[in-house]
Amino acid sequence: MRTTMRTPLKALRAGLLALGLTALAAPAASAASPSASPSPSASASAGPVTTAGTTFLTAATLAPGQDATVAASTGDYLYWAFAASEGQTDTVQVNVTLPPSADRTGPQTWSVELFDGLRRRQSCTAGPQNATAQQSAASVGLSCTLRQIRSWAEPWSGDPLPGTYYVRLSVGDVPQPDLGLAAQVQVHITAKGGADDAQPEGGSLKAPLVPPVNAGSTAAPGAAATGSAAPNAAASRAAAPAEPESHWYSDVFSGWNTRWFWTIAGGALAALAGVAGYTLTRHPRGRRPAGPVPAQRQPHAPQPDPYRS
Repeated sequence: MRTTMRTPLKALRAGLLALGLTALAAPAASAASPSASPSPSASASAGPVTTAGTTFLTAATLAPGQDATVAASTGDYLYWAFAASEGQTDTVQVNVTLPPSADRTGPQTWSVELFDGLRRRQSCTAGPQNATAQQSAASVGLSCTLRQIRSWAEPWSGDPLPGTYYVRLSVGDVPQPDLGLAAQVQVHITAKGGADDAQPEGGSLKAPLVPPVNAGSTAAPGAAATGSAAPNAAASRAAAPAEPESHWYSDVFSGWNTRWFWTIAGGALAALAGVAGYTLTRHPRGRRPAGPVPAQRQPHAPQPDPYRS
C-alpha cells in the first residue's frame, strides 16, 4: 500500500518541477528570440508617410527607401527631412498627380530643392529639378541626385556633409485661378554607397549638421530603428543655450528698476551738463583787479563850420 501511494506522489512532484522549469525558461527564450526586437528589415518595410511639413521646423521625417504619399494643395510649400551619412549618394524622386485638366486654366511649373542641416541649398547632379506640365498633362515627375556626402570639407566650401537634409517641393509658376486645387504628391528617397566610399581622406566632421531645434515630434515613433544611417545621439540632441555671463553689476542693471535707474542717471547727467555749460559761457574765468576807476575823457564841443554862412 505504501509503495502504491509513493508512486503517484513522485509523479506529481516531478510534474510540478518540470512545469516550474518551463515557466522560468519561457521569458529567457522570448528575450533571446530575434523577433522580440524590431529588425532593420522590419522597420524598413514600414508604411508610407502621409504627412508633410510646411516649414523647415515642421518637416516630416523620411528614411531612405521609405515613401511619402500626401494629399496637397496647389501652391503650398511641402517639406520632408531625411538623414544622410558619409559616403552616401541620395536621390529624391517626386511624382505629382495634377488636378483634372478640366479644372486647370494653364501650365504649371513644379520644383524640388535640397537643403543641408545649415539650410544651404545644395545643387543636384542629375535629374529634372524643375518640370513644367501642360494643361493636358495628368502628372509631372521630378528628380534630384545629391552630391556624395563628404566626411570633411573646407570651411569655405559648400560640400554636402553628414547630417539632416531637407526636401522642399513647390510650384513656381501657376495661373492664379489654379491655386488651391487638390494634388497628390509621392516622394521616394534612395541612398547608395557607404562609409567605405567617403572622400576625401585625412579629415572628419566633429558632429553631423543637425539643426539645434526641437520644434515638434514629426518623426515616426520607430524612426530611430530604421536601417538608415541616422546621426549619433550626441548630434541629435538640441544644443543647450549658452549661459549669460554674470557680473557684480548684473543685478543693478536688470529687473524692474532698469528703466528708473537709467532715467534718473540721464536726468542728473543732463543737469550737470547744463550747469557746466552755463558756467563756461556766461561767467568769465578769474576776477578783475581792484583799483580806481580812470577818469573819462570829456567830449569836445562842436567847432563852427567856416564855409557855412
